[in-house]
Amino acid sequence: MKISYNWLKQFIKIDWKSEETAALLTDLGLEVEIVEKYQSVKGGLEGVLVGHVLTCIQHPDADRLKITTVDLGNGLPVQIVCGASNVAAGQKVPVATIGTTLYDKEGVAFSIKKGKIRGQESHGMICAEDELGLGEGHDGIMILDDSLVPGTPAATVFKIENDEVFEIGLTPNRADAMSHLGTARDLRAGMLQSGANVELITPSVSSFRVDKRTLKIDIDVKEPKLAPRYCGITISGIEVKPSPDWLQNRLKAIGLNPKNNIVDVTNYVMHELGQPLHAFDAAKINGKIVVQTLPAGTKFTTLDDVERTLHEEDLMICDEKGPLCIAGVFGGKKSGVSKSTNSIFLESAYFNPVSVRKSAKRHQLNTDASFRFERGIDPTITEYALKRAALLIQEVAGGEITSDLINVYPKKIEDFNVFLNFNNVDKIIGEKLPKDIIKKILVSLDIKVNSFSDAGLGLTIPSYRVDVQREIDVIEEILRVYGYNNISFSKKLNASVFNAPRNEDYKIQNTIASQLNSQGFHEMMANSLTTASYVQLSEQLNDDYNVTILNPLSADLSTMRQSLLFSGLEAVSYNINRKNADLKLFEFGKTYHNYLAGYEEKKHMSLFLTGNRNQESWTSVQKMSNFFLFKGYVYGILSRLGIENTQNIPVTLDVFSEGIAIKFDNETIVELGVIKKSILKHFGIKQEVLYADFDWDLILKKTSTKIKYAEIPKYPEVRRDLALLLDQNITYESIYKIARQTEKTLLKNINLFDVYEGQNLPEGKKSYALSFTIQDNSKTLTDAQIDKIMGKLQKNFETELGAVLR
Repeated sequence: MKISYNWLKQFIKIDWKSEETAALLTDLGLEVEIVEKYQSVKGGLEGVLVGHVLTCIQHPDADRLKITTVDLGNGLPVQIVCGASNVAAGQKVPVATIGTTLYDKEGVAFSIKKGKIRGQESHGMICAEDELGLGEGHDGIMILDDSLVPGTPAATVFKIENDEVFEIGLTPNRADAMSHLGTARDLRAGMLQSGANVELITPSVSSFRVDKRTLKIDIDVKEPKLAPRYCGITISGIEVKPSPDWLQNRLKAIGLNPKNNIVDVTNYVMHELGQPLHAFDAAKINGKIVVQTLPAGTKFTTLDDVERTLHEEDLMICDEKGPLCIAGVFGGKKSGVSKSTNSIFLESAYFNPVSVRKSAKRHQLNTDASFRFERGIDPTITEYALKRAALLIQEVAGGEITSDLINVYPKKIEDFNVFLNFNNVDKIIGEKLPKDIIKKILVSLDIKVNSFSDAGLGLTIPSYRVDVQREIDVIEEILRVYGYNNISFSKKLNASVFNAPRNEDYKIQNTIASQLNSQGFHEMMANSLTTASYVQLSEQLNDDYNVTILNPLSADLSTMRQSLLFSGLEAVSYNINRKNADLKLFEFGKTYHNYLAGYEEKKHMSLFLTGNRNQESWTSVQKMSNFFLFKGYVYGILSRLGIENTQNIPVTLDVFSEGIAIKFDNETIVELGVIKKSILKHFGIKQEVLYADFDWDLILKKTSTKIKYAEIPKYPEVRRDLALLLDQNITYESIYKIARQTEKTLLKNINLFDVYEGQNLPEGKKSYALSFTIQDNSKTLTDAQIDKIMGKLQKNFETELGAVLR
């Protein structure tokens, strides 16, 4: 938000430097991000003086040039070569002296230098309108009033506006400060607290009166909940033309382009008082003004010449034949003010903030008016702002007020009542403030003190302070005006030490994240908002369980996700399309469900693996990531969490073409597998993607926090290998379980290091090559002991699995 310092000074008489004012506004919570200089003419005409042309003769070597001598008021006339056809002796003209910087139409600077033109010296430049930035004229030089004294700075002649503009980073809750009046209110409170005795000066509307009653337009508000207050008046006999310089300069200073005097006044009052206004061409209104909603599908063309399809909840300003304006958002093309307009209906209203916000988002319109309405404007200022605008329109466009001011306000919007407890003020602020200072601050903020007691204050909060409705809000107001920097603090530092549990969520997340990072995984964060259509890709998901957004930004962000899968696949697709096809991703996130019993959030961790397992290199052969590598990552996570003795069962999620579910204590904690090609096709992915879904809430309950440790063995371990011929349906898990049951103490590790299926093997058979690591922590094993263990293992494999030693 931009605030003009000159404009602000119309509300508060202040002679502070802009830096001091900016610092106070920042302390008050209106953070001034930057202070910029503004000049109504770029460069401020610095170095341009009034000159008196003493002589003017023809240039001897150029038909279109003339040589002049010009008095600049210092008693030393200078010679200037001029190419304008209208230059003549005796004229008063603007002269850019040597060293002056001027700007062309594109804003590019150029400097006036001493030079020679066709052999004749020239010590400056006699300027035309466009060369000074004062207009578009370039037919000849500017001829000034003959009464002007040579040497007078042109900046004083043309009344150049020099201003400073505060760029304020306004927070969304401070709707009351979205104007120069609102900023001035806060500034006054801060200045009073700092000891400066200032008053808030508001524009007078005492001269407002009805001239005639010849153009009455009735108002019918059919949706009083959406338009709690609606005011209107007609003004006739106006002339639509460019605004005067003072009005244009005010708007330009805050970044607005002037359009015409009527529109400029409505913009001026909006930025002055915070009340958006709208002017309709009265000749284009058929019958009365009707404030209502229209059937869905109604077509309406706005001022930007775009035809829009209305929603049944859009509040519209209509006449008896159709819509004229989207209330609080944007005007219509057919009813707008044009050069031929000679009478207007001027609107000032308070619209429901939620209604305006929905309409603005629905039609993707973000206007200055909707910006204010949707945050909540001052409902008490509606009539005052209308009178202020009417008087300004009469000043800049002429005309007469030709109707009574109609004010439809069936139910007054009441102020808020709050009780402020002094003990709570002291407790929250951390310092005991004098009660008279608290009262003084509140009064300076237009908060009315209804009752005063030793316990606290009974307060009435102005209705425009939509962000102050609770006691804690009032305390915040006191603190920001009193000054955060004025609160003292103890030099003693107190700290509490408590015994935090080992299995706190964030600690475990950090542990697993570190492990995955070390294995080449990158953490991702996807949006919890997604498209509702994704649930159709899985039978386990249900439309009825969707948590839908009441006011979505778009269809793609209309629903809370039921699974981390699809948002992860969006990330995978995005990366693959940008030539980053080798991916290892993980995410901690929540899913959202609308069950019959109520809403439910569940925390999950997802893993994605696709592409090559290692980066391309001349030292190694490229290998694609596969299910077994992925399974190893998953089991590595479970092992790090102390979750062992798990069971594998067939996967139940239908998003997998193949996979497994891992159970612990008869509960499924992880499901992993290869994503179906049909789902990958939906995201434009052509390569295999592996996905694991961890039930993180359940895993937190199962995680073991016990630290296990053992002494490093002193005695050597022994490795023995077996090559077994097995039926194809026998899994490595079966071998693992038999081996563990056969030797529970000395068998330390079992590893499958080769699998062969193919030639030279009987049909339906496969070969497993396994290694067994045997170790006794108390002594060195003998060959006899090792052979005995290996014999037991071989016998049990043969008996239970039908294995044959190769």
